[in-house]
Amino acid sequence: MRRGLKRLVAVAGAALLAGCATAPTQVARAPAAPAAPVARELPYRWTQGNAPAAYKDMVATFGTRGMKPGEYVWASSVPKEGETRVVIDLLTQMAYAYRGDTLVGATTISSAKRGMVTPLGFWSVLQKKPFHRSRKYNNAPMPFMQRLDEYGIALHGGANPGYPASHGCVRLPMKFAEKLYGLTKIGSKVVIEG
Repeated sequence: MRRGLKRLVAVAGAALLAGCATAPTQVARAPAAPAAPVARELPYRWTQGNAPAAYKDMVATFGTRGMKPGEYVWASSVPKEGETRVVIDLLTQMAYAYRGDTLVGATTISSAKRGMVTPLGFWSVLQKKPFHRSRKYNNAPMPFMQRLDEYGIALHGGANPGYPASHGCVRLPMKFAEKLYGLTKIGSKVVIEG
């Protein structure tokens, strides 16, 4: 069952990424934060030969090691039409935002630390709040919160140290979280794989 779900998630993620043709052009960098070194590679579903052009441009901008913690790219123009989708890759600690088949943004993330879980699978945005506080974890701030499940797992702005460090949520750089919040709506699809 687990292997089947993993395969299904990988296939769906690849299908979402297959049509990418537009490269993000705006680059933003968050202030550097001390972080443990993290090995970065192309996501496992891509090789140098089949990576979307947008990802190849990102690699050209940031080098083959990928982005540093807190960095993101965002397209200078976003298509008006098409469904918004978000793909989270826990293996590479990256998130990709799409409008239709166009990649409009990519960023580093911080998912669940050891002993906690960021759940894999297909999700939809159930709730959005520009500012929220966690009921479970000492009233912790969750700016630009987009809740994915009934237990409180969400996408939100927060610390992005370059490795898994959350209680289960997917932390995004603050400016990326704000841009993504403006792009999505209730019901927008999110795929978490890895």
